[in-house]
This record gives sequence, structure tokens and C-alpha cells, in this order.
Amino acid sequence: MAQVLDPPFVPYTPLSFSAEEQLERAEALYTHHLQRRSVREFADRPVDRQVIEYLIRIAASGPTGANKQPYTFAIVSDPALKAQIREAAEAEERENYSGRFPQSWRDDLVPFGTDWQKPFLTTAPYLILVFSQSYGVHPDGTQEKHYYVHESVGIAAGFLIAAIHHVGLVTLTHTPSPMNFLQKLLGRPSHEKALLLLPVGYAAQDVQVPNLRKKPLEAVSVWY
Repeated sequence: MAQVLDPPFVPYTPLSFSAEEQLERAEALYTHHLQRRSVREFADRPVDRQVIEYLIRIAASGPTGANKQPYTFAIVSDPALKAQIREAAEAEERENYSGRFPQSWRDDLVPFGTDWQKPFLTTAPYLILVFSQSYGVHPDGTQEKHYYVHESVGIAAGFLIAAIHHVGLVTLTHTPSPMNFLQKLLGRPSHEKALLLLPVGYAAQDVQVPNLRKKPLEAVSVWY
């Protein structure tokens, strides 16, 4: 049953801006997000744990189906466990790059310069693994139905990536396929499934990223 507080409803005070301020803020936020990039080279520099805690709080602040919040964020900083994750991920990626990926997919990856080696999994101070929950489990073992799980987790992941950029850290979306090994390594229960792995930290000095362009507005939007 969804948690209902007393009182069940409270007043909402929306932010208020003039039309000019709205446009200024939208343009500024757009420029800010255009600076976000997927970074694969990390500095060996610590990050305050409290920052990571707030990033998780931000991710979990988004809307979810019936407010069930059907996700678990597993945060890994232990060097030994990160090394195990890297070893297992690289084993899967080696298979992918050596033939499990179709040739068209491997061809599309050429401009990015990626391969099966994933040193960022041990260099980044934190790995945030996002697990979806197909259903909830209460402390007494009873189960709770979850709704719109993939949509809810996707929204949370978007919030998290934006928040990481907002505080001046970097990440990339790593999805070694298949990802079952993450559930086993972290001892997560059977109703949780790993969907995303985000290394989080500072960018390495003088790091370079692919020179990409996003599609123009008219290519990604249809107005009615």
C-alpha cells in the first residue's frame, strides 16, 4: 500500500518567473546541458561521500508510478569490489567486441574509440549501479506491486546524470551486456535487475571526448 501522510494533501507553491526570465533560464540550462559529455577517463581524485548521497537523493526525487520508487542505487567505492566488477564487465565486453555485437553495431562504435577495456571501472572513485525492482518487498517479506518500473527508473537515471553534471563531476552510461553478473557480485535479490552502471568522479586532466553534434530541434520534435 502506498504511504499516505496526514494530511494527505499539502499546498504547492510553484516557482514564478516572467516570460523573459523563463526564456533566459531555459537558454542557460540548455547551454549548461550541452556541456555535459560522456567521459571515459577519470582522475584518481576522491569525491566527498555526502555529494554522492545528495546525487542519489536527487535521482530518487523524480516521479514514479504510484510513488513506489521501484529502484535501488548500489554505490561501490571498495577497490577490491570495483576490480571484480571490472574483471567481469571486461569479460562480457571482450565477447561483445569479438563477435557477439553485430558488425553494424561495432562499425557505429568506431568513431568513439571504445573497446572491451574499461579502466574507468577501477579509476572512478564511485560506481553507481541502478537496479530496477520488478516488485517491492516489505521487511516482513510480503510483496508489493510496482507500476511503470522501466519508465520510473529511466526518469530517475536522467535526474541522476543531470545532477552529476550540475555539481561538476562526470560520468558515462555503461551497460555491459548481459549484466546479470552485477546482481551476483553485489548479492542483490532476485527481484532486482541491473539496468545501468555509472562511474562517477572528476575528469582526468586534458581528457578529450568525441566531437559530436546533437540532432537539431526539427529532427527530434513534431508540433501539432
